[in-house]
Amino acid sequence: MANFNLNKVIMGGRLTADPELKQTPSGVSVCTFSIAVNRRYNSKDASQQTQADFFNITAWRATAEFVSKYFRKGSSICVVGSLQNRTWTDQQGVKHYATDIIADEVTFVDSRSESSPSSAPYTPDAYSAPSYASVADTAPKFEELKTDDDLPF
Repeated sequence: MANFNLNKVIMGGRLTADPELKQTPSGVSVCTFSIAVNRRYNSKDASQQTQADFFNITAWRATAEFVSKYFRKGSSICVVGSLQNRTWTDQQGVKHYATDIIADEVTFVDSRSESSPSSAPYTPDAYSAPSYASVADTAPKFEELKTDDDLPF
């Protein structure tokens, strides 16, 4: 049996603060930000409630620069990425755990034109798709067949 591994996350929410862009010592751009995502659930009295969950996100290289340039606190964003776990021990010897989302793609969700120059998702290796002629322009012209109603069966 082959191994099956899948680590894919799609989140949509609003930034809780302005994104923070930094450079690693080797000059690689890294942007950290968090988003609030509303989750609906039914309470004990069967009424529908909403609660916000908060997720920490890290974007690297061109994606990091894109996020820091075009997104601000309150901006709606869709993030496609993967989960990454971190552990560390503080000075008191307490072990800490954190799960972050590593962004592969980010997309504008706001319909307001001032917040998004484009509604297409941003991926660092995106390319322009070639344009094709319309099917109507190249489709062969067919004529209706004239047949009698005598069927062979």
